[in-house]
Amino acid sequence: MSALFPVVIHHNPDCGTSRNVLAMIEAAGYRPTVVPYLQTGWTIPQLQGLLAAMGLEPRDVLREKGAPARELGLLDESATDGDILREMVAHPILVNRPIVVTPLGTKLCRPSEAVLPLLERKPERFTKEDGSSA
Repeated sequence: MSALFPVVIHHNPDCGTSRNVLAMIEAAGYRPTVVPYLQTGWTIPQLQGLLAAMGLEPRDVLREKGAPARELGLLDESATDGDILREMVAHPILVNRPIVVTPLGTKLCRPSEAVLPLLERKPERFTKEDGSSA
């Protein structure tokens, strides 16, 4: 990470999109701070801060696939933002990833190319895990 242009990625190493975003950041010459959120977990104020910076609501970053969102009743319209945030703290996998924070903004980077506007320097060339170019 550079003090002049810090990059933080909330990363899940088991996710191909998250791995691609991290690799794109590194290919652009950055040494990001990697937050392994499945291990470190979340706090409600932390999630609220990230959501505010992205202009999103908890439901906008709720991961449905491979997460217990349905079983916890979070896909029901009656689930409140508070309900969703509390369950995201209890089950970090419920937060979609990766979320990247730089001086240029904060974004849920899906697809992986969504990270590029957040970087001052772009990778010259980058091939994703699936062989496609970014």
